[in-house]
Amino acid sequence: MNTTHGIHVVIGAGQVGRKLAGELLERGLEVRIVRRGEAGPARPGLTWCRGDATDAAFMDTVCKGAEVIYHCANPVEYHKWDGIIQPLFHGIMGAAIRAGAKLVTLDNLYMYGRPDHSPFDESMPMRPCSQKGALRKDLVEQMLEAHQRGDLNFTSGRASDFFGPESELSMICSPRFFERLQKGQSLEYVGNPDLPRSYSFTPDVARGLAILGTSSKADGHIWHLPVNAGMTTRTLIKTFADATGHSGKMTKLPKWMFHVMGLFMPFMRGVPEMLYQWEVPYEIDDSAFRETFGVNATPLHIAVQETLKVAAPSLLGHDMTDTRSQKPLGSL
Repeated sequence: MNTTHGIHVVIGAGQVGRKLAGELLERGLEVRIVRRGEAGPARPGLTWCRGDATDAAFMDTVCKGAEVIYHCANPVEYHKWDGIIQPLFHGIMGAAIRAGAKLVTLDNLYMYGRPDHSPFDESMPMRPCSQKGALRKDLVEQMLEAHQRGDLNFTSGRASDFFGPESELSMICSPRFFERLQKGQSLEYVGNPDLPRSYSFTPDVARGLAILGTSSKADGHIWHLPVNAGMTTRTLIKTFADATGHSGKMTKLPKWMFHVMGLFMPFMRGVPEMLYQWEVPYEIDDSAFRETFGVNATPLHIAVQETLKVAAPSLLGHDMTDTRSQKPLGSL
């Protein structure tokens, strides 16, 4: 049975939540977006709800009648998740249980820790080697326990590091990356750029979550969302460079730089403990998702051009015939 009716509630209006809402609206579904900030642009079938996801009364109101709830929210305090991420997760999971709604969570790969082989699939044991990874592991286990008790119908989509249009929090393809690309400056990277490495295109992440939310095949399972195989950090950067006529020159960012930046940008204080992901092969196996749902990742050259159309359109030529026609869902 597919969940293609009822109300779909998206918690979080960030770089994935807005795109996910657009995907669901394109499917003709009624969508509510929950965020702490002001409402975004109006669209038929879309309702903006402003409030705190840790407030049970508020969540019960906005999730009333919900068929599916999507957890796409993350605390902005990346450097101090402990004590903040748990109440957020519990508020959303509790609302799904009380509403009798399916819960779809967007998750990362932190709970795996350092993988002992690559690529790795969803059966990889969770052996976190960071505080944030330990927090993620604990929350996953709570969700699995609720499912085993029969309290919660859930599914989870795991993504690697983001890149894509309006994906400002990308580790590699951040606004700074595009500024340097436009100026012809060397492009920065971390770790070893030639190790196998997965990167998730945010429209693919949103599309994958919409599939998980509207298909009963997904229920009760954890899925790696589609990524391009055979990627490295160098591959990603070189594809952007080639698409814009950039020289492709690269510069490594040393670890100590993040500690210095953390003095001025608190967000950066949470980065150093996660840099191991660029120091070992870190490629996910998405074959379960592809084989079950028949959906692949957007080809890299198309993903790069779609990203550039938003991030640095002046660097692109006029020949865009090999890109797909797609609405800018992130503007929601």
